[in-house]
Amino acid sequence: MRRNSHSAGFTYLSLLILIAIIGIVTATTLQLGSALQRYAAEEELLEIGTEFRSALISYANATPAGQSRTPSSLQDLLKDPRYPNPRRHLRKLYIDPITGKEEWGIVELSEGSGILGVHSLSDKQPIKVGNFDAMFQDFEGKSSYLDWKFMPPIQQKTSLISN
Repeated sequence: MRRNSHSAGFTYLSLLILIAIIGIVTATTLQLGSALQRYAAEEELLEIGTEFRSALISYANATPAGQSRTPSSLQDLLKDPRYPNPRRHLRKLYIDPITGKEEWGIVELSEGSGILGVHSLSDKQPIKVGNFDAMFQDFEGKSSYLDWKFMPPIQQKTSLISN
């Protein structure tokens, strides 16, 4: 009888260790999954930011003489009000993959002067802080998604501002 008691204790201890190992593996897997999901959202943010950047360049390049080279709202990128026929610089207003909302931070030279760029409204720290493409070199070392500003390049920004 004593023998069964010892083997039952050993089985119980083995089961507890197994449950602890399963718990640790599950927690690690969930953390890894969360990090991978956030990394994918970051990549999507960069793609969407590129779309906004291209739309702002397209809007500026399509500007009739005497008109502002910057849109007054993001809706102007969907349907350019400067033309009688629909001219679209952006297919749709994208949802910010970091916040999950359709709201974007707006970069303006001054209040009401027109949109120079957009950024996420999330103040979270990005996973990626280096090794960006040349287009996003300004994002190097930034500590928040708020600092990832998607705007046309410098030479085009100055021409946007001057008009």
